[in-house]
Formats: sequence, C-alpha cells, structure tokens
Amino acid sequence: MSINLKTGLNNNLITNSSYTKFLGLTMDCKLSCNKHIDLFMTKLCMAFYKIRNVKTYMSASALKIICHAFFHLVMSYGIIFWGNSSHSSTIFCMQKKAIWIMEGYGNRDSCRNLFKKLKILPLTSQYLLSLLMFVVQNKNLFLTNITN
Repeated sequence: MSINLKTGLNNNLITNSSYTKFLGLTMDCKLSCNKHIDLFMTKLCMAFYKIRNVKTYMSASALKIICHAFFHLVMSYGIIFWGNSSHSSTIFCMQKKAIWIMEGYGNRDSCRNLFKKLKILPLTSQYLLSLLMFVVQNKNLFLTNITN
C-alpha cells in the first residue's frame, strides 16, 4: 500500500513504502528485519549449493574459506540489528546445515563439536561478539553508573 504525499519544498513527490534498504539492511516501517532476513535467505541457499558442489574438489581448509566467504559474511552482516529476532533460529539451522555439508554429516548429528573443530562461532555467539565489539568501539556513547 503506497500513499503519495506532496512536500512543501519544490513540490517533490514522496512515496510511502512498506520497507526500505539502508546500508544493505532492509527494514520495514516498524523497524523489523523480517524482509532483510527473507532476502538474504536466498543468498544463504546459494551458499549451500556452492559448498556442496565444490566439496569433492576442495581441501577442508579451502572449503572453510569458501564457507566463510559465501555464508558467514552474509550471515554476520548487520547481525546486531537482526540477531535477536524470531528468525534467528532459522538462520542458526541454516548455519548448522552448512557445517554438516562441509563435514559430511547428517542433519541429526550434533554440531557442537564441529563448530569447535572448525573454529567457527555459532550464530548466538557471533551475535554476542558483535554486540560486545560495538559497545567497546563506541563506549563513549554509553553512560556508566560509576561515581568517583
């Protein structure tokens, strides 16, 4: 549903959109990241396809690099905005699927030791690390309760 509004400055036409893309993050009018997650789910599915196709031709270290390039970077972009959403469990399942494909395991096997073996952070840990890094890099934006 779009509503057209006229502005007072130069009589420009502004359209109301249900979502917008800003710095690579797609947000709706309620500041929800659902559309963003839906859009990058296709990118993650393409990453599965690429990992599965090159698995037989690549070493484990090269496969990890490919997984990082095609899956992890897409997954971690903007994670501080969407990492706590209800869709994060779906993304975590996709991350586990990528690990299973890389290591040749089935979807009923545990990934806990595989994450440790590959030295890859699970989604929740990556989310927490990203939040902590943001706080450390921007500590001047936060107030403390310490009084001297």
